[in-house]
Amino acid sequence: MNKQKQNEPNESQVIQHRRQKAAFLTENNIPLFPNTFRKIDDIFKIVDNNDHLSGEELEELTTAHTLAGRIMALRSFGKVTFIHIQDHSARIQVFVQRDSVGRDNYQMFKKYDIGDIVGVKGTLFRTKTGELTVKADSVQLLAKSMRPLPEKYHGLKDVETRYRQRYVDLLVNPQARKIFTTRTRIVRHLRNFLDNKGFLEVETPMMQAIPGGATAKPFQTHHNALDMKLYLRVAPELYLKRLLVGGFEKVYEINRNFRNEGISTQHNPEFTMLEFYWAYVDFKDLMSITEEMFSTLAQSMFDSTKITYQGNTIDLTPPWTKLSFYESLEKIGGLSQEDYMSIEKASDLVKKLGDKVQTGEKLGKIQAKLFDILVEPKLVQPHFIYHYPTDISPLSRKNDNDPTITDRFELFITGREMANAFSELNDPVDQKTRFEDQVMEKEAGDDEAHFMDEDYVRALEYAMPPAGGEGIGIDRLVMLFTDSASIREVILFPLLRPEVTSG
Repeated sequence: MNKQKQNEPNESQVIQHRRQKAAFLTENNIPLFPNTFRKIDDIFKIVDNNDHLSGEELEELTTAHTLAGRIMALRSFGKVTFIHIQDHSARIQVFVQRDSVGRDNYQMFKKYDIGDIVGVKGTLFRTKTGELTVKADSVQLLAKSMRPLPEKYHGLKDVETRYRQRYVDLLVNPQARKIFTTRTRIVRHLRNFLDNKGFLEVETPMMQAIPGGATAKPFQTHHNALDMKLYLRVAPELYLKRLLVGGFEKVYEINRNFRNEGISTQHNPEFTMLEFYWAYVDFKDLMSITEEMFSTLAQSMFDSTKITYQGNTIDLTPPWTKLSFYESLEKIGGLSQEDYMSIEKASDLVKKLGDKVQTGEKLGKIQAKLFDILVEPKLVQPHFIYHYPTDISPLSRKNDNDPTITDRFELFITGREMANAFSELNDPVDQKTRFEDQVMEKEAGDDEAHFMDEDYVRALEYAMPPAGGEGIGIDRLVMLFTDSASIREVILFPLLRPEVTSG
């Protein structure tokens, strides 16, 4: 750690000094947190409408602007002070002169600090250096900042501090703000895309008596009034497919899911998914709509179907590469059928590659581990991997020609899964058998195995139309489109361990 410069105050001294200024303002009847000022102008609009004008043209204008923002820089020269204020849209310089705002008001203004939020009224001019500037007729304190912004002392270089104190990160880091405004644009595009194709947005329960829709370990909670155990949803799938039974043919939900699993640069226990279900189509139709969804998103964001992620150019131009699960093990993983079709050889290979195999684990799960190690990291450009083993696809329709595989695909880009889709299983007898197999796996110790859901089987007995369904990870999609290496960069408040405090 760098030694603090000699005579430079530490943060606690700065906070104490600010409290003294706040006390002075209060003693002089200046409220620290008033709610009487009404902002009229966004800084971006002021700059956008006037930045092309010369100094002479600005002098001819009589328009007074009423703006508000946080002081981000402050330079005082006795009777005049220059500040930069920042609102949600942009930053602009403000010129505060004692003769313009009045001697007493200027004396109070001198007690303002970087980080304070102020309201400003004034007209525009250009300084000698040509900078567009507001000449303040009045400056009002709107909120006093008791802590200094971080740049001067330690910055927000520690990533955990950035995530824990996201409010400060957003203040001082324009890239962080850009990521989250981009995230909103991405979600808006996805909604518009599906709405325009006739899909209906719906909402399904986040607390469920039986968690379903994915093989994942759920979080548990308890409802006191009903005295019953509940689970936070791991996926909305089974409820959305109930809606297909009920007569809706195109539905989607942008939802929060919760999985009691590990945390990494790609995983957060609370995450956002888009799931959509479409009657009378199969998984191949979903490949086409996914290509269209991603490529039009890129076109709208970057005016191109080629984007850059962590130094790699990712080409989202359709059509994308399509390989069956077993083809990928051979062509990309370098395995032969003898390697992956024998449970003994596949198990030994998994162990040699550093992973574990549980007693009684089915061949499909072992093959999936080989895929995760040998294939997935190499799928940088868009790849549809399809026809997964039935062992690891409890909700997917079996292939008509080969019941050991399912009509399912996963989309991989930049070496990670981006989407999971399949032709939906709508045979209630087959579905119940699959659930029973999952229950046996759960009883054998698999925390991620699926629960039995008798009501969902009953829903299928009323007949669900043939359909395709897909889930897309919004957080990973935002990572891709904002060139973010960690999922924590694209979640405003990611889950962190409790803060360790001294004392």
